[in-house]
Amino acid sequence: MARAFLVVMDSVGIGGAPDASSFFNGDLPDLGANTLVHIAQACAAGKAEEGRSGVLSLPNLERLGLGAAMRLASPIPFPGFDMPPQGRWGCAAEVSRGKDTPSGHWELAGLPVPWDWCFFPDTTPSFPADLSSYVAQAAGVDGILGDCHAPGTAIIERLGAEHMQTGKPIVYTSADSVMQIAAHEESFGLERLLDLCQKIAPRLHQMKVGRVIARPFVGSVQDGFTRTTNRRDFAIPLPSSVLTNWVQDAGGPVYAIGKIGDIFSMQGIDTLQKGDDATLMQHLAERVANATDGSLTFANFVEFDSIYGHRRDVSGYARALEWFDAEIGKIITKLREGDLLLLTADHGNDPSWPGTDHTREQVPVLIAGLGAGTVGKVAFADVAASIADHLGIVPEGPGRSFL
Repeated sequence: MARAFLVVMDSVGIGGAPDASSFFNGDLPDLGANTLVHIAQACAAGKAEEGRSGVLSLPNLERLGLGAAMRLASPIPFPGFDMPPQGRWGCAAEVSRGKDTPSGHWELAGLPVPWDWCFFPDTTPSFPADLSSYVAQAAGVDGILGDCHAPGTAIIERLGAEHMQTGKPIVYTSADSVMQIAAHEESFGLERLLDLCQKIAPRLHQMKVGRVIARPFVGSVQDGFTRTTNRRDFAIPLPSSVLTNWVQDAGGPVYAIGKIGDIFSMQGIDTLQKGDDATLMQHLAERVANATDGSLTFANFVEFDSIYGHRRDVSGYARALEWFDAEIGKIITKLREGDLLLLTADHGNDPSWPGTDHTREQVPVLIAGLGAGTVGKVAFADVAASIADHLGIVPEGPGRSFL
């Protein structure tokens, strides 16, 4: 009996989104952003030499058809990636009006977002006064810090000391539909932070804010501050069933790895394993070894996005891609007959692009286990329909199988 493994390489876009001109980083439209192509160009030009060197080398992804997918998505030239595809390949475009994590993942799971998200303005303050007061009251303090758009690592460096002195949470947002709350795991308390985010999430969800994210950190003024892996997303509940539910309803188990449990509010999920990307790769390898017939393993590898994309670290992103390629190559060799492994992404985050936010891009669709050939240009929702098809399940969403 078949098994399916859906792996999201968070933010690994390949450019060419048809509506990129209507999405922005500051005042600059995303038209022309291309995460993988610009990283490949930088590597070939010797501009991504920190911790690595030379051209971008992703032989396992290239073997599945990554280069062909990149050329299908965008006419921007790039060096290399000329290997004839040995897997199924294509590219996918999103219809949801957001270039954020929930929009991308929900649509990959068969549910285009049925509403417009609430976004907070790039002003200081960013939040309505009554909302800021509500958060402060829920935290048991007389105010909040931040109240602005900011990269997470930068704002804890700027406000970490004041947070520890005053006990006020650091509350900030981004171009995504999100409220993020950073607090020190020891001086503020991890459980207190999680309780705060859980308490205020329903009000934010009523506003159609997609996520409230707990961003715990540790450290000191002397040694610097570092975010931990205890992040937790409190996502708005899904309004209807998605791929995870379809699999469960058909009697198959659903194994979540990484952020998937948070993104889907554990809807249709049997087990969840979390950790940094290296740990998640171990969990994925274990699921390839032990997942039962009829199962779906749904994984997200977030560090491309959270550590390298938002920080505009081209070398770091390239290192992460090469590490991922080597590790996923080992996993591909362990697949059983009848398995499907589908690699894709949820949006772009071009580390060469001005600004610090996601970029509106098409994403690769790379499939191991089903021979070679193109699936062409498809929709995000087609991914869910195709996985359901592979597992012998009738999809309930708008997507169409490309298998």
